[in-house]
Order: sequence, then structure tokens, then C-alpha cells
Amino acid sequence: MSRFYLPPALSLRFIPVWRRNFLVWRKLAIASVIGNIAEPMITLIAFGYGLGSLLQHIDGIPYIEFLASGSIAMSVMMAASFEALYSAFSRMHAQKTWESLLNTPLALDDIVLAEMLWAASKALISGLAILLVLFMLGIGLHPTTLLVPPVLFLVGMTFASIALIMNAIARGYDFFTYYFTLVLTPMIFLSGVYYPARQLPGWLQAATDILPLGAAVQLVRPLLLGRLPDGAGGHVLALVAYCAVGFYIATVLTRRRLLR
Repeated sequence: MSRFYLPPALSLRFIPVWRRNFLVWRKLAIASVIGNIAEPMITLIAFGYGLGSLLQHIDGIPYIEFLASGSIAMSVMMAASFEALYSAFSRMHAQKTWESLLNTPLALDDIVLAEMLWAASKALISGLAILLVLFMLGIGLHPTTLLVPPVLFLVGMTFASIALIMNAIARGYDFFTYYFTLVLTPMIFLSGVYYPARQLPGWLQAATDILPLGAAVQLVRPLLLGRLPDGAGGHVLALVAYCAVGFYIATVLTRRRLLR
């Protein structure tokens, strides 16, 4: 077996790289968090109260609560993807940070793992900030909401792993526009964020069942509404599978790009 295709060699050496990214981010933490929560909060207010005044309930749930519980999963997806694409690519290509790190006892696998976990951590911070705003609006005040943060972290890991695949094959920042436009945006509309997926044609409903954002919404929405999700084990397993396979592919492609 080629060395490129060996399973990722995971170790605790990723911690200094994660910490380095955190310390850099901390200098602009407030602006970063505000930027990550601004769009979902604008969407929540505009659609939740605007459209919600016309479409007041879905399945007996106030529309703003339905929208909020989907939007937080979407926001974590976007935050993790953005960090693992634009920021990671800058560190790998423009700033040559990865090149400098590889001159230390670190292995490339440690760097990829650190980037994935940092993107998930940053997405979780943004998710928690949105969750705090939802509490202020009286949404999600249930004991089951305590299970939401670990789910959000898993969602962040999943989409960070997938985004790192794109990072490994991208030749420039423009490439990421295709990923956001052709992959993430359709996934948002197919995964029940704004309306129940069952409103879609049957063949599209089948597609939503295998989308990672669909699994995320199916986990987060019930928890924020005060109940345990149906089929939780299957949804968690789906996210874990996407994360594991995505991380492996990202590691292989990154090795092929940087270690030839």
C-alpha cells in the first residue's frame, strides 16, 4: 500500500497546532463571533417573525422555533466549512504556515487533525453564541438542550472533514465558491432547515435522508424543542461515518498534494 493511503496517524501532537490557531483567532474573537452569528440571526428575525406572521405553526410548532432549531445546525455547518476552507487554505498556501510546521517534529496528519478540530471548535463557539441568543428569545429552554453542544461539535467535525477535502484539491480561493454554491446551498434547502423535508417530491426526500445536514437537523431540532430525537443512533452514526470517511480522504489528498 502506498504511504499516501495509510490510515491517519493520530497523536496528541495536534494540540500545539490547535492552540496556535486559537491564539491567533482570540485577537479577533469578538468580531469573528459577531460575523458568524449575524447572518443566521438576520435570517431568523426576517423569516421567523416576517414569514412566521403568515405561517405561524408547522406540526404544532411555532415557525420561529422550527426555523431556529434548523438554523443553528446550518450555521455550524457554514462556520466549520468556512474555517476549513478559506482559513485553512490561507495557512497551507498563502501564509506557508503548514510548511513551517512541517519543519518541526509534527507530521502532516497532526496538522490536518488540528485543522479539523479547530474548525469544529470555532463552529461550536459560534453555535453556542447563537444558542445564547435563542435563550434570550425564549427558545430552547429545555433540559434536552444540554445535549445540543456535543451534537453541534460533531456536526462541526463532519463538515470540517468534508471541507478539508476541498481544501486539498483547491488551486485557489475561487474554487470554494463552487462548493458553497453547488453543495452547501442545495443541502440547506433539502435538509429541512426552512420547511419540512416531506414537502419535497418523493425522490428528493430520499436524497435528504442521506445528507449530513439532514441528520444534523433531525438531531438538533427535537432537542431544542424539548424532546429526544427519533432514530438518534442512526443520525449520529451517519455523521460519524461522514466525518471519518471525509477525514481519511482529506488526509490522503493532502498527503498527495504536499508530500510528493
